[in-house]
Amino acid sequence: MKILIKSAWGSGDPTQASFPFHHANAFAGAGHEVQLFLLGEAVTLMRTVVANAVVPVGWAPLSEALAGVIAHRVPIHV
Repeated sequence: MKILIKSAWGSGDPTQASFPFHHANAFAGAGHEVQLFLLGEAVTLMRTVVANAVVPVGWAPLSEALAGVIAHRVPIHV
């Protein structure tokens, strides 16, 4: 299945901002073709300093989820 995940959530809501990355990892890990489309505030999550500072409630830090997305070779469109 081909999946496009869109998000505009930024670091102001770390949990919401991290969901697209965690979901992309889950879908890619299950063998689906996934792409991320970031707009608005979500674009700032691509800065290393921001990604390292975003820690969602009850989930792994965004930096870990982003590393997984990169390892799965998920395209990220900003």
